[in-house]
Amino acid sequence: MSSGDMIADRRFDFARDLQLSGDLVAAADLFVQATDLAPGFATAWFTLGEVREQLGDRNGAIAAFRTAEITDPGDRNGAGLRLMRLGAADLGSMRPAYVKALFDQYAPKFDAVLMDDLGYCAPALLLAEVVVARTAAGKPVKFSRAIDLGCGTGLAARAFATIVDEIIGIDLSPGMIARAGATGLYAELDVAEIVEGLGRRPDASADLMLAADVMVYVHDMAPLLREVARVLAPGGLFAFTVESHAGEDVILGEGLRYTYGAGCVRALIASAGLVLDRLEPASSRTESGVEVPGLVVIATMP
Repeated sequence: MSSGDMIADRRFDFARDLQLSGDLVAAADLFVQATDLAPGFATAWFTLGEVREQLGDRNGAIAAFRTAEITDPGDRNGAGLRLMRLGAADLGSMRPAYVKALFDQYAPKFDAVLMDDLGYCAPALLLAEVVVARTAAGKPVKFSRAIDLGCGTGLAARAFATIVDEIIGIDLSPGMIARAGATGLYAELDVAEIVEGLGRRPDASADLMLAADVMVYVHDMAPLLREVARVLAPGGLFAFTVESHAGEDVILGEGLRYTYGAGCVRALIASAGLVLDRLEPASSRTESGVEVPGLVVIATMP
C-alpha cells in the first residue's frame, strides 16, 4: 500500500530489497526513514515491525506494530495478530479488513498454492467423514441444500457436487467469490462475514454445512456454532476442519492461524446444542513439508 509520498515509497522499496537480501539492519534504517517522511505509512510501520522482530528487538517490534495498527484502523496488514503473538495484546478476533485483503490478494493463485505447495486436502477429508457418518446412521449420502462457509474458490463445492442438490457459498472476499462463481457449482453466493451471512438464512433451511479450513480464522466458534444450529435442519450435519494442539484452549499458532484443543471443540459443540458425531485426527495441509496437526469434525443437529 502506497504512502502517497513518492520519496517515502522509494525508501520503502529499497528497504524491502535489503530485507529480502538479508541486510536487516540497513533495511530497518530505511524503513524508519520512510516512516519519518510519511508517519501514516502503515505498511512501512508493519514491515519495520517484522524486521525488528527478526533482529530480536521485541520492544521495537511491538512499538512498530502498534503504530501500524493505529495508522490503519482496518489493520489490513494484520499488525494486531503480530501483537498477539508477541504477547503484547490479548487473544482476539482477526479484523475483517485483514481477512478480506489477505484472500483478495491470494485469490488468483489460491488453488495452485494450496494443492501444489501445501498438499491441501480438507474437502476430501470432509467428504470421507460425511460418507462414514451417514452410512453409520443408515441414511442416504445425499443432501438437498448445503451451505459452504468461507467457500473460497469453490474447492469444497467440487468435492460435494455429486451428493448435494444445491450449494450456497458465503465468503468475505469478493475475489474468492468471483472465482467460486466461475465454477458454476453454486446456486447462490454471498459476500459476507460467515456469521453475518448465516444470520440472513431461514431457520432449518440446510441439511449440510461445510467449513473447510475456515475455523483457523475464527477466534471464537461459539457465535458461529449458534447460527449453524439455527440454520441446520433436524438431522443435518455440520462438517469442518480445524487445526489442533495438545492443550485445551484456543491459541494463535506460529502461522498466525487459530488452533484449538480437542476438548475445547467438544465443549463448544455441546454448548451450541449440536451432537458430536465424529472427531478424528487428520491433517488438511503441510507447511515446509510437515503435516499440520488438525481435526475433522462432524456434528449433528438433533
